[in-house]
Amino acid sequence: MRSIPRRLIGALLALWPLLSSADDTPLPPFALPPGFVLEVVSDDLPNARQLALGPKGTLFAGTRRDGRVWALRDGVRYTLAEGLTLPSGVAVHDGDLYIAAVSHLYRLRGIEDALAAPPALEVITDALPTDKHHGWKHIEFDSDGQLLIPVGAPCNICDPKPPYASLLRMDRNSGAYEVIAQGIRNTVGFDFEPGTGALWFSDNGRDMLGDEIPPEELNRLAAPGAHFGYPYVHGGAVLDPEFGEGHRLEDYAAPEARLPAHSAPLGLAFYTGSAFPERYRGALFFAEHGSWNRSTKIGYKVSVAFLEGGKIQRIEPFLTGFLDGETTLGRPVDVLVEPSGALLVSDDHRGAVYRIRYAGPSATPTLARSTP
Repeated sequence: MRSIPRRLIGALLALWPLLSSADDTPLPPFALPPGFVLEVVSDDLPNARQLALGPKGTLFAGTRRDGRVWALRDGVRYTLAEGLTLPSGVAVHDGDLYIAAVSHLYRLRGIEDALAAPPALEVITDALPTDKHHGWKHIEFDSDGQLLIPVGAPCNICDPKPPYASLLRMDRNSGAYEVIAQGIRNTVGFDFEPGTGALWFSDNGRDMLGDEIPPEELNRLAAPGAHFGYPYVHGGAVLDPEFGEGHRLEDYAAPEARLPAHSAPLGLAFYTGSAFPERYRGALFFAEHGSWNRSTKIGYKVSVAFLEGGKIQRIEPFLTGFLDGETTLGRPVDVLVEPSGALLVSDDHRGAVYRIRYAGPSATPTLARSTP
């Protein structure tokens, strides 16, 4: 019997993460409210982070650790780019895909017609800060076709000058930008409120103050120019022990909701569909990626906030099961409403995307494989 050449063995080992599948890995014991069902759209999108949908139905996913950008169409996975630095943020405008990778903003023109042979990456700007600490990004287009892009603080706690700890509004062609909000430590998710157009965003609070402080934040930016407190004030409730002296809580924009410390809210989306029950219309879904420096883990779920008169009245868990005691089974990152009214959820721990549908009050909860 012939032996397998060592070079071939090495090549197979190198390809193993791509050739292997999570199909034989049991799904977490997901739980949803009655009537909802969960389908696995794909479990072959390693480190899937922000999601975006193209007008022709292509699902795009950025990554952080992996360095690649994925596309999924009719059950087929395509690699659109690779070797990038933390290309977490993806957004689609006029049929073009935009990719945020720390200091760079790239564009792939007409990408849905070229998934198998993507065009060369067009560099719009490479002038953003190069810091990897909180350098990965979530991006969205506003109603004027301008790109909203954050620059996180390059540290756990420090007092950097803009554009650090800020939210930028960038021209999608020139890369020129203006700062529209400050005092934001690290937002990795935002969406526009239906009706008002106000921007809501998550913000992750500083670490190393203990298990219970400071709170994480859900914020609302009604008009440019607001300052949300970092590094002086956290969650509108806590003065920083190092940078808070001489500052007052009331001088900074307070969050719309304070969430448990270290729960790490990331992607969020207002429910604009009509397929879910009436109570969910206009509700705000958000992914809690989960803690890493807490004595007992917290987060690891998708939650939903119910609003009345533009204010959050209550928050409930929606999708749970990512955590088994202290064992991590998955970590939700982004949420996205499909045209059908279903909700997509990315999971960077499992390299998966799930679809949540409402099947009626008498539906039996099911886990199934699906396609975008």
